Amino acid sequence: MSFSIFNSEHALYFLKNMVSQSIARSEEHFAEEAAALAKQERLFASLRGLDSLLVAFSGGTDSSYLAWAAHHALGERSLAVTALSASFSRYDREQAEAFVRSTGVRHEFIETREFDNPLYVANAADRCYHCKDELFDRMEALARDRHFSAIAYGIQADDTRDFRPGHRAAREHRVLAPLLEATLGKNEIRILARRAGLHAWDRPASACLSSRIPYGTPVTPELLEKIDRAEAALRELGFRQFRVRAHGELARIELAPEELARGFDPAMAQQMTARLKSLGFSFVTLDLEGYRQGSLHSLLKKK
Repeated sequence: MSFSIFNSEHALYFLKNMVSQSIARSEEHFAEEAAALAKQERLFASLRGLDSLLVAFSGGTDSSYLAWAAHHALGERSLAVTALSASFSRYDREQAEAFVRSTGVRHEFIETREFDNPLYVANAADRCYHCKDELFDRMEALARDRHFSAIAYGIQADDTRDFRPGHRAAREHRVLAPLLEATLGKNEIRILARRAGLHAWDRPASACLSSRIPYGTPVTPELLEKIDRAEAALRELGFRQFRVRAHGELARIELAPEELARGFDPAMAQQMTARLKSLGFSFVTLDLEGYRQGSLHSLLKKK
């Protein structure tokens, strides 16, 4: 009898604890959402103060939300612009096109020629600076031709903690940073993008294909094509968050921690190896640390 009472009391305590934790999580979520919505109103007010705006749009969560917000605030006086080059994956282009179809945001593709710049191809630590410098040069020319008064890009509060030389180019070109000005962080942007019905709200972090190549190794369209096809192969196998880092003849695969176990399955490992070797890699390895953003930056600290 006492054993039964003990079990009942224990179950009741456990249930109450679960309910309390659930309520606390809900309250925390509502508070975070309310704070994000307040920041969104400041963002809208800031955007409405502009005569017109070009938005650098890659198809990722941050730039998708900014393009949507600019369209919401300015309507036809905003234009999302996507740069096409060998460093922009086919998948990212498809995602950008899908976003435009679903939202009705005004959008255009432009071509950039960062590969004509030897400083970009050399792939030193400031490669991203030269890429953004070229992008903003092209966008400035477009702004002059179409009479747009300002240019913006999707840097947000959390980005300031990472190594991103491209931000220097934005400052030099006086490109606006509306999300950063509104102090919006990544999680807040995801919350707002989801409320807005944007499919990109939960897109995994993305970066240009050149970020898969170690600093000091020249960046070529041929190598980026190889990487693009390798990542497309992993996507076809059902992986969601990953990178294929190209170290010469070796492909180093980074998978999200929750996907690592599947990657280590012998049958899956065999499929990954076969697909990447068919693209020209001699060796294929799975990184034990899994995916981490900017993993190649660690090589800079050793120099």
